[in-house]
Amino acid sequence: MLHVVHHSAYVSPATAGSSFRFDKYGLVMEALTMAAASFTVHEPTPMPRRWIEAVHDPAYVDQVATMTVPREKERRIGFPVTERVMRRSMLSPGGTWLAARLALRHGYAANAAGGSHHALADSGAGYCVFNDLAIAANRLIGEGDARRILILDLDVHQGDGTAALMSGREEVFTLSIHAERNFPVRKAQSTLDIGLPDGTDDDAYMDVLMQAMPPVLDDFRPDLILYQAGVDPHADDRLGRLALSDAGLDSRDRAVMRAARSRGIALASTMGGGYGADRMAIARRHAACMIRLAEEAAAESDPGAQS
Repeated sequence: MLHVVHHSAYVSPATAGSSFRFDKYGLVMEALTMAAASFTVHEPTPMPRRWIEAVHDPAYVDQVATMTVPREKERRIGFPVTERVMRRSMLSPGGTWLAARLALRHGYAANAAGGSHHALADSGAGYCVFNDLAIAANRLIGEGDARRILILDLDVHQGDGTAALMSGREEVFTLSIHAERNFPVRKAQSTLDIGLPDGTDDDAYMDVLMQAMPPVLDDFRPDLILYQAGVDPHADDRLGRLALSDAGLDSRDRAVMRAARSRGIALASTMGGGYGADRMAIARRHAACMIRLAEEAAAESDPGAQS
């Protein structure tokens, strides 16, 4: 059974002056239904403000909450912070936290949003308002739900905000495998960064992933993986520079889940990036990611199950 965290407010109208569209967060639920996936929907509540302010500058949090974000920060984010954007920005970290709690209970769960890995302490950036990965990790550790968390970021863009916000936290390991020449131009320092050359294909990508991930899992021994499962490493992605195929994304996600479940580590995924004119095609990629992660989680818990 696939446990999906979703809220109708994840979908927001496009904001004036921005090319960013929020409709994929609703389309992914349609894609799950069209795929005849068996899933249960869990509705998140907004992340309590104190936990957002534990990671982000309270003055910036107040700017978002009151919709008074300065224009220069809105330009860094990529869209204005309207009432609808503000609401979904409060909900998304709550969704990642809830997905993690569900994963600790069931082995795997997905937030059908989140992965906002560019947001920094005092500003959003790169279509990210608040960093749900850092906020959720901090709360989970603070409330004793996990002792050590791996934030595994396989989006095509480096998780610079997550790296900066979690820097110095011995109980959080940040691993980012990304396109070296893609956004952001100035990279932050994750616990482990692997920048890939343009055009990296399925085989080369999997070689890098399988050389890096298992030693981190064995040495760091996390209780939980927060998996930023962006589908923008796909060859057809509008903002990607890598060359993974559908089969390559499939292999990536299945390898991640097999590595996690074989070690008894819970995993919660966030959607992350995925860009293109055909937004239903992007939504199908995100939905397929959730489905195969759930399949692998079930196969590990039931050796007789078929993936």
